[in-house]
Amino acid sequence: MPGRRWKRRGAVLAVAGLSLLGPRTLARLREADLSGQVALITGGSRGLGLLMARELAREGCRLAICARDEAELERARADLEGRGATVLAVICDVADRSQVDRMVRQVTERYGRIDVLINNAGVIQSGPVRTMTLEDYEEALGTMFWGVVHPTLAVMTQMIERGAGRIANITSIGGKVSVPHLVPYASAKFAAVGFSEGLRAELAGEGISVTTIVPGLMRTGSSFNAFFKGQQEREFRLFAILDSLPFISMDAERAARQIVTAVKRGEAERILGIPANVAARVHGVLPGLTTDVLGLVNRLLPGPDDRGTARSRGWDLYARNRSVLLDRLLGWNLSAARRFNEYPRHSSAGR
Repeated sequence: MPGRRWKRRGAVLAVAGLSLLGPRTLARLREADLSGQVALITGGSRGLGLLMARELAREGCRLAICARDEAELERARADLEGRGATVLAVICDVADRSQVDRMVRQVTERYGRIDVLINNAGVIQSGPVRTMTLEDYEEALGTMFWGVVHPTLAVMTQMIERGAGRIANITSIGGKVSVPHLVPYASAKFAAVGFSEGLRAELAGEGISVTTIVPGLMRTGSSFNAFFKGQQEREFRLFAILDSLPFISMDAERAARQIVTAVKRGEAERILGIPANVAARVHGVLPGLTTDVLGLVNRLLPGPDDRGTARSRGWDLYARNRSVLLDRLLGWNLSAARRFNEYPRHSSAGR
């Protein structure tokens, strides 16, 4: 009896001691060591994908990155190898299941396994819903829903066999709150959030952690590679300026660090940035109110024009409308684009 009493007291003291450490300290204690593990990042050639690859390299991971653009991919590979990383770069369209299966086989043959999968590839189309075509929705879902499903299914079997693995799905606040002028994008991100949350519940008993990452606006320079419809110049300026403002947009390198930390801890979800956290929580409690407010916001946004469903890339719109004032307003985003491989090497925008 005295022995049992002392054991109970010891257990109580241990729990009390852990509680005094605080949730942040406890979370740090749960962080996995990723050194030597193999990480595959889709859309890893530029922007947030490249930054996450750099961060995983610092953790000691062996890397595989994929993207559709060969020149972009080669620049990213050189960047990462210049930082001491071991990198396999594979050309792959994640919307194409056969290409994804081939890529996963190639990575597995090179490294023997895949321990960490980060589904990051994306495409942004901005414009009034009346300018969006069925092809826009198919493109968005192909890249940001099927482009999450295909790689996940391709690596899931080997992770289940080992009883270990980490998957992170980069979604968006647009997958929590659907905002005007981004309807195809938000539709795909909502689907990705649903897949990611259900997957975590299903795989929890298999030793596999699934983390849903929900970023808000980030200063990656990605707005220059987005597509714009309707009053294209106005759409681009509004999107790119918001994407460049402090407090509204988040530093992309800080975001990458937070994502890797969330993956190491096996967190269920990480929402990035104060505006995104506020938007997600308000919409969760008052969805009708936020939708009505966004309806009012939509009235202030530029409408369609005589170009119909035509679209232009951000870099082209920037080059055609470049000015000293615009350069200053977009300063942080232009700097990010240059540093994170978003900047075109052969374009009038670069001159």
